[in-house]
Amino acid sequence: MTESIQRDADSQEAACPHARAYPFGDPGALDLDPDYARVRDEEPLTRIRMPYGEQGWLVTRYDDVRTVLADPRFSRSEVLKRDVPRPTPQQVERPGTLVTTDPPEHGRLRRLVAGAFTHRRAESMRPRIRGVVDELVDEMLAGDKPADLVAAVSMPLPVNVICELLGVPREDRHVFHSGAVLSDYTVPADEREATFKSLADYLAVLIAERRARPEGPGDDVLGALISARDTDGDRLSEDELIELWVDILVAGYASIMSVTPDMVVTLLTERDRWDGLVADPGGVPDAVEEMLRVMPTIIESGHSRVATEDVEIAGGTVRAGEAVLPCLPAANRDPAVFDAAEEMRLDRDAGKHIAFGFGPHYCLGASLARVQLQSVLTALVRKVPTLDLVEAVREDSTRVAAAVQGQLLVTW
Repeated sequence: MTESIQRDADSQEAACPHARAYPFGDPGALDLDPDYARVRDEEPLTRIRMPYGEQGWLVTRYDDVRTVLADPRFSRSEVLKRDVPRPTPQQVERPGTLVTTDPPEHGRLRRLVAGAFTHRRAESMRPRIRGVVDELVDEMLAGDKPADLVAAVSMPLPVNVICELLGVPREDRHVFHSGAVLSDYTVPADEREATFKSLADYLAVLIAERRARPEGPGDDVLGALISARDTDGDRLSEDELIELWVDILVAGYASIMSVTPDMVVTLLTERDRWDGLVADPGGVPDAVEEMLRVMPTIIESGHSRVATEDVEIAGGTVRAGEAVLPCLPAANRDPAVFDAAEEMRLDRDAGKHIAFGFGPHYCLGASLARVQLQSVLTALVRKVPTLDLVEAVREDSTRVAAAVQGQLLVTW
C-alpha cells in the first residue's frame, strides 16, 4: 500500500506547483498572523510548502481539524515513511512512540500508562503541586531582581512533578532538564539524538536497579511499565519501554516550561488582565482555558498526518499519500464555534478548545498540565500582585517568552 501512496502523492505534487509558504508570519509570535483567519474563511483546504519536505495541505476550520485528528484514514505512522513538510532539515519524530503510532498499536501503548494520568490522579496531586509552586515562588521572591521566571519556576515545577510521577530519584532530577531539547525542533538532529541516548542510558541503569529490588519495581509509572514488560513481553518490548518513558518525561514538562511564561506575558502586556486575576484568583481556571484557546501553539508541524486513501474534506480532496497539517490555533479561533473568537475573554467558557488535541492522540497529560498551570498562576497573582516584565521583554512582548533565550525576566 505504501508504494501506491507514494505514487499517488508524487503525481499530485506535480499537478500542484503553487503553494503558500508556511507557517504564516512569525511562528514565534504570541498572536496569530491574520492569514490564518483569511485562509480559514476563504480557503479552508490550503496547499502549503514548508522550508523542508514535499508540499502538503493545511486545514484550519474547527470541524475539519477535528476530523483530521480523529479519522483513521489520516495516519501518524505514515508520516515517518515520507518526506513530509516540516520546519527542519531532518525528520525529528521517532518511530514506535505514542505520538507516531496509529490504533491499535497506539491504544496498546496508551493503556499501559493511562491510569497514571486520569483527572482523578491529577486532582489528587494538586496539594503537592501547590506546595512545590509556593516554595519555588517564595525562593524567587527571596532572591535578586530581576528574576528569570523560567529558571525559578516554570522549569523546575514540571521537572519535579513528572519525575515524581515517573519514579525518578530526587538526586537525579537535574539530568532531565536536558530533555527539553527533544521537544525543540530547532535543535540539530545530532544533538537531539545524543540527548535521547543519554536519557535512554540513564533509564537502562534505573530499570536495572528497579528490577533488582527485593520488593519489586514499584507502583509508580516506571514500575508499572517494568512489570508489563517482565510479566508479558508481548505487551511491551524493552525498546518500547524506554521510548514510552522518555515520551512521557518530555511531554510532561517541556510544554509547561514554555506555556507558563507565555501566559504570564499575555497577562502582563495588558495589565487589566493581570489585575483582574489579582482581584479574583478564582478566575484563574477559566483564564487558563481561554489563553490555551487563543495562544498559538504547535504552528510549525501540528503533528501532521498522511492520508491512506482519498478523503473529501473542507470542500476539496486530499489524495492518498498526501500530508495534512491540522492547524489547532486557527481552529480554536473559528467563529463558527466561539463567539467573538479573535478576542481574548478570560471569563468565557472555552471548554471546547482543542489545544490539547482531539481523538486517539488527545494529550495524555492534559489534566496534569491544567493543574500545574492553574497552580502557578494562582500562586503568582496571590504572592506577587505587583509582578511585571522588565522593559526589554515588554518592548518585545509580541514574541513567545520562552523562545527568547529560554528565559523570562520579571520584577515586582
